[in-house]
Amino acid sequence: MNLEALKLAAADNLWVAILPELMLASIALILLVLEIVLPKRHHDVIGDVAAAGLLGTLIGLCLNWRTHWLGTATFSGLLYHSESGQMMRGFFLLSALLVCLLARIALARQAMPRVEFYHILLVVTAAMMLLAQTNHFLMLFVTLETLTIGLYILVSYFRTSGASLEAGLKYLVMGALSSGLLLFGIVLLYGVAGNPALPHHTTQAMNYVELARFLAANPHNFLASLGIVLVLAGVGFKIGAFPFQIWIPDVYQGAPTPVTAFLAVASKGAGFALLLGLCGPGGPFGLDAYAWLVTPVLTAMTAATILFGNIAALTQHNVKRLIGLSGVAHAGFLLLGVVASRHSPIALGAIYFYLFAYLIASFAVFGVMTHVAGADDSDQELDHYTGLSKDSPFLAAVLAVGLGSLAGIPPLAGFMGKLFVFIAAFQAGARWLLAIAAVGVVMSIYYYFGWIKAAFFETWTPPADGSAPARPQRTPVGLLTGAALGALALASIVLGFYQGPFGQWLTLR
Repeated sequence: MNLEALKLAAADNLWVAILPELMLASIALILLVLEIVLPKRHHDVIGDVAAAGLLGTLIGLCLNWRTHWLGTATFSGLLYHSESGQMMRGFFLLSALLVCLLARIALARQAMPRVEFYHILLVVTAAMMLLAQTNHFLMLFVTLETLTIGLYILVSYFRTSGASLEAGLKYLVMGALSSGLLLFGIVLLYGVAGNPALPHHTTQAMNYVELARFLAANPHNFLASLGIVLVLAGVGFKIGAFPFQIWIPDVYQGAPTPVTAFLAVASKGAGFALLLGLCGPGGPFGLDAYAWLVTPVLTAMTAATILFGNIAALTQHNVKRLIGLSGVAHAGFLLLGVVASRHSPIALGAIYFYLFAYLIASFAVFGVMTHVAGADDSDQELDHYTGLSKDSPFLAAVLAVGLGSLAGIPPLAGFMGKLFVFIAAFQAGARWLLAIAAVGVVMSIYYYFGWIKAAFFETWTPPADGSAPARPQRTPVGLLTGAALGALALASIVLGFYQGPFGQWLTLR
């Protein structure tokens, strides 16, 4: 490559377009410096610096929401900046900010280093933000592996806990398998698109736009079809869709509760941002040329994911496993929106609204779980919530609102999210999927309300001989966490009645 070509490539590097990600990377490095220069007794402030950095970045993103580079590709086509990408950036920043809040409580119960937790959290968040804007398989793989490796560490962060270490090992094995499938699919697509014997062959098949042109000119190509299926399988692992959900219950149970929340919300959101970039309108897999393959695969995955997640959650007594398997069902509802996105004008907006409603409700529930959990983070049973409404009416109320929203009970935000997705599926003609989704909603009410019942009613009496294990000591609710949990519960209620600016997403393209 000559000097002029390098200059041309450098001119396309619009660094200000990724300023939020650069800010997070800088703050992550500052945290390591603070660990060195601050006395150990002041290290608690480092978590506050991380939270302040995330909040400042989120505010800056909101103030500069509509920038002149929206709708353009930068960095030689590696990134494409869109309004949906901006929304997902805000989604990840808000998720990470709430994880910081939960980590203050969870880390206080453990004799563990804290700086590294926040440092890795910031790096993973920046990788997710870049992943939501990727327009190139090279960028996809680098950002995906960056966030996945960071999550390996966070899942096994409580290294004195055998459950946390086991969860980290299982996540590592399954993550490596999913990465292998994904990379194999990318290689197949790149190889077949570069075949000079085929029309519209290209040496730039890693770029979504170039790959879309090749696929449109070569429908029903066997190697391209196999590559697409393998890429979808790799993404299926990331979102926890059937039959790639096998890792979720054990990993969710063993991981620290703030990390479980990050996996359940932010990691799932990153997976769907990736899936929409590939299979949504304008994506290389969303073209009519391969609808004969992609639509049936996603349809079958949707139906199986909804049914498996809800059926498996019915018998769970460990709440971390329950929330993990119910998250599988939520992945199925989101997949329903992806299936409808080719034919419904509101499908994309419905998916984004659902994700934010899911974020608000999930972190409300995880906030309560963090206060109820004891020193053994993996041991969180339904029985531990007995008497919660008497001991802490506020936590019980937040839990009821969060679980009610996840169950899709009106007039909460979760109900509106499901309603929008169902309308999109109806517009797309996916009637039998709608029937399965309705059955899934009915099943979810059983186990969500079983959790609420445990918190509000005396459903369990310990044996008189004292053979039952003692209930973990609950953490008192602080002013900051109480305000945050109250705001999340209130947001679930308000969004159920009034979508406000969120309503414009229902026409977003």
